[in-house]
Amino acid sequence: MLKKFDLNIEKVLEDWEVYHALREVISNALDEQELTNSDEIKIFKDKERKWHIRDFGRGLKYEHLTQNEDDEKLKNPERVIGKFGVGLKDAFATFDRNNIKILIKSKFNDITLGKSSKSDFEDIVTLHALVSDPSDKKIIGTDFTLENLEEKDVNLAKDFFLKFSGEKTLEKTQYGEVIKKEKLSRIYINGLKIAEEENFLFSYNITSITTKIRKALNRERTNVGRTAYTDRVKSILLECKEKEVAELLVSDLERFEFGDSHDELSWIDVSVHACKLLNSKEKVVFFTPYELSDAKSMVDRAKREGYRIITIPENVKEKISGLEDEEGNKIRDLEEFTSEYNESFEFRFIKEKDLTKEEEIVFKKTKEILDLIGGRPKKVKKILISETMRLDENLFEETSGIWESSKQRIIIKRNQLKSLESYAGTLLHEISHAKSGEKDISIGFEKELTKIIGIISKKSMESIR
Repeated sequence: MLKKFDLNIEKVLEDWEVYHALREVISNALDEQELTNSDEIKIFKDKERKWHIRDFGRGLKYEHLTQNEDDEKLKNPERVIGKFGVGLKDAFATFDRNNIKILIKSKFNDITLGKSSKSDFEDIVTLHALVSDPSDKKIIGTDFTLENLEEKDVNLAKDFFLKFSGEKTLEKTQYGEVIKKEKLSRIYINGLKIAEEENFLFSYNITSITTKIRKALNRERTNVGRTAYTDRVKSILLECKEKEVAELLVSDLERFEFGDSHDELSWIDVSVHACKLLNSKEKVVFFTPYELSDAKSMVDRAKREGYRIITIPENVKEKISGLEDEEGNKIRDLEEFTSEYNESFEFRFIKEKDLTKEEEIVFKKTKEILDLIGGRPKKVKKILISETMRLDENLFEETSGIWESSKQRIIIKRNQLKSLESYAGTLLHEISHAKSGEKDISIGFEKELTKIIGIISKKSMESIR
């Protein structure tokens, strides 16, 4: 028995093409597969050149063509793409407008399209679904058959779906997936493309939908604005743990100084997360462009020790300084690398008998130099020579000398013995630290150094007289 079901389409989406309508049919088939955990859907052309979109779920009923949204889909917004009724009715109108004949088969009914007068209003002709008894009561799922359909429209429709894109998923998180893009970056919602981005590093499949996204998903479900999904894309990236994603993010971050990094790297929290992640996965040191030239010795040292050098912007450097990575290790920027070096550093002391003749002559002048300022301070117990030296934490280079207050000793680098002038200058510099108890660039140290210079100058001038 044939029944006429008035589709009551008030507003036809005139800008929809055939492939938009096909998208709705495919999305409903994919939703049924997801909700019922049934076999993979099939999209194929038969011997009569008719196209089929076939799912193996519970079967379409004419009740699904009402304007009311499907309760089950509303209860599972994180799993499905479409909404029964709304999308299919738009699709039917588009097929009819483009002379595409359809036949829907399920165990419940067969459905085709036709024009008919509205009940009690013979002068108003509308699009109806023509519902008849099922021709195959044993069919599993729904077989959607289309005539006069071109293959290009099928391919364009399939292009809306991640499932048919061939794109590789790099990482899955609780909020969605990071996908290696092909040409343009795509934004998917539960596998359905809703936008494209020209300057994104990745494509994304959002599987945890926010209220903002849900409100932005219009009937067309295309060209959804970036403001709707930006927060979710950030959430996805901040949940990533895999090295491959971190590598791509950091490599792109290094492009910032050339002005061609992608938009995700303009989000400071994403850049920081990428640094934290890479720090936990690889032996790296993060430098700013300024540090690459200003602390070149440290860059070279890091390279010699097998570290990979990563260039980051100043604003990212400010954020990562002192932070820990995913494994609880401090992020290794210039300051942290210097600190680690000094903590593991060991002096290589040189005994006086192992000095060269020239070095020994200079070193034996120690007492005379100290006598110029009234002799060795009581707190200075030893003056030692080392082949190696710690790094200056301000200049990030090896110091010429150091005062170790805890051990009450001055250590001077061996190369300062190359001349009496360099040795005397370094020795008196460290004596100033010992007497003042202050570090470089401090008022106490400056005052003590000035005092020493004054004493020596006075004696020098008196000797001339």
